Amino acid sequence: MDKQKVLVGMSGGVDSTVTAILLQKEGYEVVGVYMKLHHKPGYHEENYTKVQKVGKYLGIKVHFHDLSKAFDEEVYSYFVESYKKGLTPNPCVVCNRTIKFGKMIDFADSLGIEKVATGHYLKCDGKNFYAAKDSSKDQSYFLCEVRKEVLPRLLFPLGDWIKEDVKAYAANIEVLQEIATQKESSEICFVENSYDEVLAQHMNIDMPGETVDTEGNVVGTHKGYMHYTIGKRRGFFVNGAHDPHFVLKIQPEKNQIVVGTREKLEENSFEVKNINLFEDLKSFKCTVKVRYRTEAVPCGISIEGERAKVVLDEPVFGLAPEQIAAFYEGDRLLGGGVIC
Repeated sequence: MDKQKVLVGMSGGVDSTVTAILLQKEGYEVVGVYMKLHHKPGYHEENYTKVQKVGKYLGIKVHFHDLSKAFDEEVYSYFVESYKKGLTPNPCVVCNRTIKFGKMIDFADSLGIEKVATGHYLKCDGKNFYAAKDSSKDQSYFLCEVRKEVLPRLLFPLGDWIKEDVKAYAANIEVLQEIATQKESSEICFVENSYDEVLAQHMNIDMPGETVDTEGNVVGTHKGYMHYTIGKRRGFFVNGAHDPHFVLKIQPEKNQIVVGTREKLEENSFEVKNINLFEDLKSFKCTVKVRYRTEAVPCGISIEGERAKVVLDEPVFGLAPEQIAAFYEGDRLLGGGVIC
């Protein structure tokens, strides 16, 4: 009987390499793919060389798949244009939907391969996503917009692993001893140091402007609206302020930021668009994470046309338009949407 094939997204790092090794041990016929997404100089040459070494060690074929044009159009441009509009985008969520579990699925189809795997930390039973065993590494939040039709095809071997155990496992494998000590990859692959450096390649981000209060009164200055996100409390000037002030709103058309004290960041309800649910739900109770590194908050959700109203049981602070709201029932991911 022929082994079932699985296409594994391989980056040259520990997680994706261990994923390929574990699946091979489970009896799958592993095929690797290195996806070129961005244009960081030297980055792909170095990492593809590592992937090729792993492929040789495992005796598997590794494809090089250039997706940079699609990535530019669907992820990178979205990132830049969102900041121009004063929004706070989450490019990783868009990439997971359109590239990693979109274009990569298409590539698997072209090879006649049904199953697809990556080194993400989360669990999938073919119908639902679940938070990873290692809560400090759980990446389920970033997959809340993935199309539910692809879930039966996905495998995530690291969902039941702790990161430190993965590193220890990798350290005992000869080909991985060099990779196991490399620096963790950044959250956003095309950001080397800061968002500002990326944005500065496309526009003038240093445009001093007015800092205003919630009534529209000019109370200070700032260095350019693209330097700020909702909730930021430093990097701008407020005349005579005794209490800490935070960015409440960004007004790109005026190059203004609206600031106020922390209690003005408090939100008890909000709307989401681009709703993506893994089952048919209309009105339900759950918990919601409004940023990756925040605790899930109990809430009630009602779907109203193409949007959903989220009413929180307890307030959240610093809600940022274009960030992602991910819905959970316990550790089960129900889906998510984009904060309006």
